Amino acid sequence: MNELAPILRYLESPAAITALRVALIAVAAHIAIAVLQRGIRLFRLRIEHRLGDPEAMKRARTLSRVFRYTVTVVITIVAATTILSELGVSLAPILGAAGIVGVAVGFGAQSLVKDYFTGFVLLLENQIRVGDVVRVADQAGYVEEVTLRYVRLRDYDGNVHFVPNGLITAVTNMSLEFAQSVIDVGVAYREDVDEAFDVMRTVAREMRTDPVFGPKILDELEVAGVERWADSAVVLRCRFRVAPLEQWNVRREYLRRLKKAFDLRGIEIPFPHLTVYAGVGKDGSAPPFRVRTESAAPPAPRAS
Repeated sequence: MNELAPILRYLESPAAITALRVALIAVAAHIAIAVLQRGIRLFRLRIEHRLGDPEAMKRARTLSRVFRYTVTVVITIVAATTILSELGVSLAPILGAAGIVGVAVGFGAQSLVKDYFTGFVLLLENQIRVGDVVRVADQAGYVEEVTLRYVRLRDYDGNVHFVPNGLITAVTNMSLEFAQSVIDVGVAYREDVDEAFDVMRTVAREMRTDPVFGPKILDELEVAGVERWADSAVVLRCRFRVAPLEQWNVRREYLRRLKKAFDLRGIEIPFPHLTVYAGVGKDGSAPPFRVRTESAAPPAPRAS
């Protein structure tokens, strides 16, 4: 008992009680963060199960990330201030100094405040969600994370872009509700455009019956008509109304099938070429025009 007496006296000391309280506060904060984050995650899963709408599910997933981040920050700040109070640190001077410093920092951190405010508006108006493909601040890619501070994008090459929300002045969302797969097709000037249109519609009908691509196409092919006269082709434009993020896959498959269909019907897909014009004299006569080709091999030496 004599050996345990110093230990017992230390455990009864104010320093030990304070250390115990600090440890309990830290453990309680950690448990609270884990429980609340798990609760938010379960609530999000229940909402997604009830909604069943992919668009609403994306929004719920994005808001869930923001709520978990907010819960972590708030509980950490509350736990830190409580621990400082237990350690005997007066919070009044700290809060007063924080107010003065906050005013000074506010002038220098206007961009940071703008980031948070813009991020809140983006989430409130459902402009960007996790899983969308967007273009913001001259960067485009797949949205992997949305916070009140930044938007994280991953482009086609796998590069990750962190775009501060304050730099976002316009959002181009390429995966909201539906998309349009716009396709330009060039045919030779000698071809009948009506025949080309018929082949394009036939290929589109075949794709709509395809078990893989049919569900991705939401409506019949819309043929806009002749888009322009290019240097060596007549450009025909059409488009599909497709499910979000499927515009590129549908376009690639349609062009692949259309190439085979044009080959079977003998419709020429032209390549850039030039027509050489020799010119006409003032009297209306055309000068003789000859094309001479020379062999790459050097001429054989003549016998002396």
